[in-house]
Amino acid sequence: MTETAVRLERLRGDTPPRNHDARTIAALTANPGCARRGLMDAAGIDKDAVAMHLGFPAPFGQSQFAITRGNAFEAQVKADGCAELLTLLRDRLGLDVPEVAYDDLEVVGGNEGRELRHTRTRRLLGRALESGEGTLFDHPLLRLDIAGQTAYLEPDVIAFQLGGRLHVIEIKSFAVIDGQAEPEQVAAAARQAAVYVMALRRLVRDLGHPAERVAHEVILVCPEDFANRPTATPIDVRPQLAVLERQLTRLTRIDEIIGLLPDDLAFDLGDDLAESVRAVEARYAPDCMAACEMAFFCRDEARACGATGLLGRSVRDDLGGVDSIDTALALANGSLEPSPDLAETASLLRTAARLRREALGSGAT
Repeated sequence: MTETAVRLERLRGDTPPRNHDARTIAALTANPGCARRGLMDAAGIDKDAVAMHLGFPAPFGQSQFAITRGNAFEAQVKADGCAELLTLLRDRLGLDVPEVAYDDLEVVGGNEGRELRHTRTRRLLGRALESGEGTLFDHPLLRLDIAGQTAYLEPDVIAFQLGGRLHVIEIKSFAVIDGQAEPEQVAAAARQAAVYVMALRRLVRDLGHPAERVAHEVILVCPEDFANRPTATPIDVRPQLAVLERQLTRLTRIDEIIGLLPDDLAFDLGDDLAESVRAVEARYAPDCMAACEMAFFCRDEARACGATGLLGRSVRDDLGGVDSIDTALALANGSLEPSPDLAETASLLRTAARLRREALGSGAT
């Protein structure tokens, strides 16, 4: 075990690690500069439990009804070796799917161990890529490096081989009504599917094959209209892949963050939890409210110190190294002399303040 892994385990305390999934990785890329989120996710910290203990619970997650409905729809689509799914692929998408082989990779000989499942996934997919045999691979266990740490992905997804290429099939329970689905839900599904495509491409490369053996076009399967009859739609996730690649490369390495922290720092659910959390720098923006369980705590913290992130990520980025709203206002009205590195920012703020005064003055007359 590396020194970084030991420190991450110490941060987590007695709590077992919480696994990443495609949703958390897609959300993580939305704010790559946040050391707090990067550290807590790399350590497998249950951010939901931490936020609740701190008194800032976040209303995240699906309702039990939605989860039950989703599980039932997925079971229907996958029943009898994915018979209904195959019919859908052949009839709705017009794919020429010949003989079919189905492998369920969720459990290996009664063993649910991640390493064993990942090894079997590598072996079966490698054999399929070499021979062209093997069609459907259910619950493949994939791996992806996140901020220097390995995250296991356990998707409810199928890798589907056709014409020597693997495709990701994502099954979602939101409805397609009259050929249209909620754009936000489709976008979220595309981001999650892009995570699977990336992880699958890296596995394929590790097996000695070109990444292009994994298609950038995923197949989204949803209920059609108000029935449970499934429909399939191809989605090109190249834009999501490009963003994912760019953002993951920008993530601060976890070992660098850990090196700046006290050796005894831990996120145990005790009286010192808030102090421990505040020891790791956050990068709050309003966008976090839709993507991170810690958002309410971080927003309260940002309000207390008047952080520029409260005004939005674009405003904070435009202000450069100005982290405080009070500092920005002082630079704008000239009551604070800027340091050399903030001279240009101060000049722009003063120009903006002058234009605002002139605009308000002309409006008043």
